[in-house]
Amino acid sequence: MKTVARIKAPIEAEMEMFERKFREAVRTRVPLLNRITMFIVTRKGKRMRPMFVFLTAKMLAGHVTERTYRGASIIELIHTATIVHDDVVDESTYRRGFFSLNAVWRNKIAVLVGDYLLAKGLILSIDNDDFDLLRIISVAVREMSEGELLQIEKARKLDIDEETYYDIIRKKTASLIAACTAMGAASVGMDVKTVNDMHRFGELTGMAFQIKDDLFDYTGGDIGKPTGIDIKERKMTLPLIHVLNKVSPREKKWMLKILKKHNTDKQKVQELIAFIKQKGGLDYAVQKMHAYKDEALRILERYPDNEAKESLKLMLDYVINRKL
Repeated sequence: MKTVARIKAPIEAEMEMFERKFREAVRTRVPLLNRITMFIVTRKGKRMRPMFVFLTAKMLAGHVTERTYRGASIIELIHTATIVHDDVVDESTYRRGFFSLNAVWRNKIAVLVGDYLLAKGLILSIDNDDFDLLRIISVAVREMSEGELLQIEKARKLDIDEETYYDIIRKKTASLIAACTAMGAASVGMDVKTVNDMHRFGELTGMAFQIKDDLFDYTGGDIGKPTGIDIKERKMTLPLIHVLNKVSPREKKWMLKILKKHNTDKQKVQELIAFIKQKGGLDYAVQKMHAYKDEALRILERYPDNEAKESLKLMLDYVINRKL
């Protein structure tokens, strides 16, 4: 059985029900908007974030509730809204092998649809008095925005240190996964300590997830994905930051010159990637990724052994071993 299918096995029925409920959540009476939301729904990914919600709830309570379904729908609505807006900002024309929404309907409509999905998620919480779930997702949206803006600022100045990098990825990526696992716990009535534990578990998983993404920029060529994309966009990833902070002033000057002036020169970028590998940047990032995974596993060990818990462990393995 493939890894994703094994992860999903304890919540297969819940995920099927979720798909039906999610389609209902995005349905609207505006014909154009309805066509667009169906376009989005039919081009779904693995639905990892709703899976985190359901697996957490089932591990802790042995079952899910209607609030769990709403929590998963809220997460997916907000996540989809951020993807739609990101594609506009990044001028992306493809998403998961299909044309992006902005490529088909242009930026103005894409931005409005992103706004609609964001509002729909918030209203779903308010209409059902799920104010605890609303707080969890609202904090995540705020942090995601802060993380993106902090990354843009640092890409201009190229003055990022390791601590700032962790702050960026915690906000930009890990905050939404943390919201998933916290929502799963809150949706089945867990106490504050358990919700906080699960939030931390999701945050650690998200940190490992983003470091793995960073590593693809240096190893992607082995699996058919272009390397050096982050360097081209002047994104300061962990392997790069680590090496910048340990080399001689002359070597650091050479690295920064490529980042500032030759970041679109393929040969120069490949030279920089080779140098980062040689200086142990990738090994350091892999070590940090595993440290986050191990801390996340220690949190899980406090909770009951069951199929959902095993799936969460498998999810952690998948996060750091995935090929794309």
